[in-house]
Amino acid sequence: MSALVNEPAGLTPETLAELREIAARYPEARSGLLPMLHLVQSAEGRVTPEGIEACAEILDISAAEVSGVATFYTMYKRKPVGDYLVGVCTNTLCAVMGGDEIFTRLKDHLDVGNDETTVDGKVTLEHIECNAACDYAPVMMVNWEFMDNMTPQSATALVDDLRAGTEVTSTRGPRICTWREAERVLAGFPDGRVDEGPSAGHASLVGLSIARERGWTAPTGEADEQSTSDDPRSDSGAHPAADTKQGAADQADDKQVEQAAVEDSNSSSEPAAEKDEAK
Repeated sequence: MSALVNEPAGLTPETLAELREIAARYPEARSGLLPMLHLVQSAEGRVTPEGIEACAEILDISAAEVSGVATFYTMYKRKPVGDYLVGVCTNTLCAVMGGDEIFTRLKDHLDVGNDETTVDGKVTLEHIECNAACDYAPVMMVNWEFMDNMTPQSATALVDDLRAGTEVTSTRGPRICTWREAERVLAGFPDGRVDEGPSAGHASLVGLSIARERGWTAPTGEADEQSTSDDPRSDSGAHPAADTKQGAADQADDKQVEQAAVEDSNSSSEPAAEKDEAK
């Protein structure tokens, strides 16, 4: 069952000033719309009609344009969100690893459905599509921070801790803050926790470890640029003759192909010759 959450009191002069500050960061002011909407959510707990109008006025665009963006991206909410937005990945890999079972358990445990908030206003539950963390499936998120390798038991313990006010730390990140605080960070106002907690885990770094063991390195940018600038085909859609070195290499390749074809032809004709001799 959803909580009865009071309507927001309205945007303060401080929040309006910060919305203008965000817009001023960009050569084209309307490029600031996404972080501006996050700031509206930080201030009001969701994207409100007043927030839409304020963004439209500051950016000199229509409210319909702002609303179109706010309704397109799933991170923008039109209903009030609790202190903790708990998302359970139910996409393919997480689902088969237990994500569906976790989501069902949490719905029963919290007595809410998808996109609903507990009566105490603490937790909003939603199922989400791929978290891009399949190496830690099944994965949950709390206010956009990863909680990895979850089980129905650890998931219920997690939401109980959140509701009780117990400090919770992300598996690969900082201490969990409230949803409004997280939204303020997404608006571009850091909370000083950027270096708190690990940023990656062992499973995500296996490829890097293998590359280091085998001495694999990525091409340098300078070499890539030089290679592109030396290629006459990079300047147009046409395919002019290659330079001398490339032409010589191509001719050598052609000769190898021709020689192989001749050998194949001779090889295939030998049985026929043997038959003629036998006759």
